[in-house]
Amino acid sequence: MKIFAIIFALTLTILSADELSNAYEKEYTFLKAQKSELQTRLKKEKSFQDKEVKKAQIKVQVLQDSLVSLSQNSKSLDAQIEKSVQMLDDKSSNSEITASVIIQAKSLLEAYGVSVTEGENIKPADTMNKAFTDAANLYKQLSSIHKKQGEFYLLDGTTAQGEIVKIGNIAAYGVSTKASGALAPAGNGEYKIWNKDTSADARTFQDAKRKKEINIFIYENLDKDIEYTEEKTLQDTLDGGGTIGYIILGLGVLGLLLVLLRVVLLITAGSNVKKITDIVIANVESGKSSEAIEAIKNFKGATARVIKATLRNIDKDRDHIEDIVTENILNESSNIDRFGNFVLVLAAVSPLLGLLGTVTGMIATFDIITEFGTGDPKLLSGGISEALVTTMLGLIVAIPLLLLGNLLSGWAQSIKDSMEQSALHIVNIFEINKA
Repeated sequence: MKIFAIIFALTLTILSADELSNAYEKEYTFLKAQKSELQTRLKKEKSFQDKEVKKAQIKVQVLQDSLVSLSQNSKSLDAQIEKSVQMLDDKSSNSEITASVIIQAKSLLEAYGVSVTEGENIKPADTMNKAFTDAANLYKQLSSIHKKQGEFYLLDGTTAQGEIVKIGNIAAYGVSTKASGALAPAGNGEYKIWNKDTSADARTFQDAKRKKEINIFIYENLDKDIEYTEEKTLQDTLDGGGTIGYIILGLGVLGLLLVLLRVVLLITAGSNVKKITDIVIANVESGKSSEAIEAIKNFKGATARVIKATLRNIDKDRDHIEDIVTENILNESSNIDRFGNFVLVLAAVSPLLGLLGTVTGMIATFDIITEFGTGDPKLLSGGISEALVTTMLGLIVAIPLLLLGNLLSGWAQSIKDSMEQSALHIVNIFEINKA
């Protein structure tokens, strides 16, 4: 039974395999036909798409060419628009510039009596051209030397009729029978003769001659009166320093007098040092110490007194003699150093007084500013002058006094050193001879 069952199963399996094989063959045939049909349709579709792509590329190229052309046209139109706008701006700007030039020409030329005409029937360009022509003629006139008859004020306030020689529009000379010279503005377009002797220069310009050097007064306009200038004297400078300035000057004079007195004292104190020393040494070396005092009794001065004191005590011990020499030099120092410290004190006080004058001058200046403001510089000149002049005077006095004071102090010290050296030298020679 089992065998039949197995055989039956195998038979069924074989029959099923045949059916499947047939089904597969049918399906393969169908799919192959489908594939062939699809390939044919694909070729047709590809050929169609290639044709459409070529058509599209042609259209794109045409559109690109059209875009480039339109872009170029757009740039050209933008340039034309910009040029047109620039032309409109230039035209508007030129109109404004022309109007501005005409206004400036009127304000400048009419001050010299040259009129600038305007009107509806006159073009602005014509007005401007005429203004330039008038300005050129005016410039030529103002840059040349020309003469005219007129009057000008003299130094005493009277007027004089004569010829006025104008150097362009910056200077003038007046020539009349009363006076001649450079002219300065007197205000309101009038002239006055300058307070310096320039008559020779005025005659030179009147006769159209040449001169190597000239004195000329240059002005800006004739509307404002120019004040006469005066040369500042030493007295004016001292007056500018005020009371403190005169105090400093007095201290300077006192200091110089003391310096002169000190020089005389030092000359007297240090005179004949070598001569006295040589006379004494000659007597001491020859054993005539007692006669040495008699030999120098007619000599005066600090050196003679110190050496005389040394000779009177020369036979005493060394320490005692040195003390006597030192004592006598100290006694003479008060005379030798006389006025020295006072001169140095004056040298130190003078710049301090100058500083005080500076402070008081600035205080006076600020008081004037508080009361009157800063409108008129002349009101401030007094305080500023005091501030500066006192400082200057203080330094002028202090510098030479300080220098001379220290030089004289050094001279005094050298005199004292020479006295001590001479006295000890005599003592040494005496001891050598005694030994």
